[in-house]
Amino acid sequence: MNIALAQINPTIGDLEGNRDKILRDARRADDRGADLVVFPELSVTGYPPEDLLENSFFRKATQRTVDDIAQRVPPDLGVIVGAPVRNPDAYGKPLHNAALLLENGQVRDRVYKTLLPTYDIFDEDRYFDSAEARRIVEWRGVRLALHVCEDMWNVHHPEGYRNGHRYACDPVAELGAQDPDLFINISASPFSIGKHAVRDELVQHICRRHERPFLLCNQVGANTEIIYDGDSRVHAADGTQVACAASFEEDLLFWDTEASPKACTPQRTPVADLHDALVRGIRDYYEKTGIFDKALVGLSGGIDSAVTCALATAALGPERVVGVTMPSDISSEGSVTDSERLAKNLGIEFREISIEPAVDAFDTMLADAFAGTEPGVAEENIQSRARGVTLMALSNKFGHLLLSTGNKSEMAVGYVTLYGDTNGGVAVLSDVLKTRVYELARHINQRAGGARIPQTTIDKPPSAELKEGQKDTDTLPPYDALDAVLKRYIEEKKELGTIVAETDLEEDLVRNILRQVDQNEYKRRQAPPGLRVTEKAFGVGRRIPIVKRWDRAVGEALASEQPVSST
Repeated sequence: MNIALAQINPTIGDLEGNRDKILRDARRADDRGADLVVFPELSVTGYPPEDLLENSFFRKATQRTVDDIAQRVPPDLGVIVGAPVRNPDAYGKPLHNAALLLENGQVRDRVYKTLLPTYDIFDEDRYFDSAEARRIVEWRGVRLALHVCEDMWNVHHPEGYRNGHRYACDPVAELGAQDPDLFINISASPFSIGKHAVRDELVQHICRRHERPFLLCNQVGANTEIIYDGDSRVHAADGTQVACAASFEEDLLFWDTEASPKACTPQRTPVADLHDALVRGIRDYYEKTGIFDKALVGLSGGIDSAVTCALATAALGPERVVGVTMPSDISSEGSVTDSERLAKNLGIEFREISIEPAVDAFDTMLADAFAGTEPGVAEENIQSRARGVTLMALSNKFGHLLLSTGNKSEMAVGYVTLYGDTNGGVAVLSDVLKTRVYELARHINQRAGGARIPQTTIDKPPSAELKEGQKDTDTLPPYDALDAVLKRYIEEKKELGTIVAETDLEEDLVRNILRQVDQNEYKRRQAPPGLRVTEKAFGVGRRIPIVKRWDRAVGEALASEQPVSST
């Protein structure tokens, strides 16, 4: 049997566009002799459709689209698509997340998803009912262990996955006990740094345990914050990967069940994946919203804005990117010259607009109100907000998409200005720690074979440049130390004692960093959506109350059953 995996990039809610992609690849697969073509999870609607699923007209239109696809795919070709379908039972949630087998104009069979994730970015139990049983799909003499995304992630494994088991059953084990010929998983599995290696280990384990081939068809592309890398693959019964699709691009992958297996070992690095993920995230946000003329980046001469601008240029082309430098009377010469050099290297449109008149106007306007006080953060942040107003004015006037440039380290500890550098339609680096931003800069230059990002930008000490001689280290610990703490606290969910032990940093320093993270949730809640590239990003997948009273010392004492001081 010749099977094709159609790794497509659907847009949420674009039923006609998604249908056309499915029909396109079904015909291409048929032309190349495929017997069966497999599409990703919820490929008809795009993932995640969220509360669109509560709209009755959307549900009816989705069903009509499925019927239309079934009627128009090539005859005698088996087609597996993902779609929400009506729950036939009188009780439970109104829908199932389903894998549908289409053939000869009709739905030949269907399988419902069992495990409905509700952690991080997922909220499937809000909309879908779970399958009550796992069963084999028999088709043309082949026993298919067909299942949907999360159903493969609760397998029995000594070390577990995703911090251990989350569910009461293991759908893959139940299907494996029914003597399938092969496993097929349709997925909308988001990208995070290192995710492909995790998939490798998991699928290899399943194959070796059940001695059956495993086919995984995963969505590619980005929808708002969430980026999908594709990474569709076929593993032989011994776990060897024998076919692999492209990362971050649509692809049509073929596998013949009778062919002699040859190992497929894609060469990837974390920083290359990170680069390609962010490029895909920018491109799809821009193209799928379809309402912007160009992308706009405020250039400070610093590393964050330079990397953001370079990524935007890679995503959209230089003709669709505008860089703007906005000096004040305290800006260093390099703030302007490095910005201008970057723009020239990238070939983008460049503008210089001084904010001094705006800052002077605010100083005059607030003189009476601020009389008798010492200049401080309030005056400094007027500069950032003047830049934010300038950029938003350009965005409004010319229909540009403003890209926010703040990194995860700054967002974590609140080293950002609300209504200033947090302005924007999408935050490109908000899930990228500062140390990783430097890695990206070096990678961008390495790919280009030269200094696309000026070396002076990479070498200069980072600074917000809101007062004379300011450096980030005036307020923050060195980024190596800061990021070591933030990675453990935010991404790995570790607590104070563990972080201190692992980093060998002073407890007071670590405690202060964690306090800053906790206290600045209100800023992050008002920031633009950020592209997700780690297992725990700020935004929809991290739900922390803004208003809370959590004393870390008391909490740790309670957790350890130690006496709690009343003072």
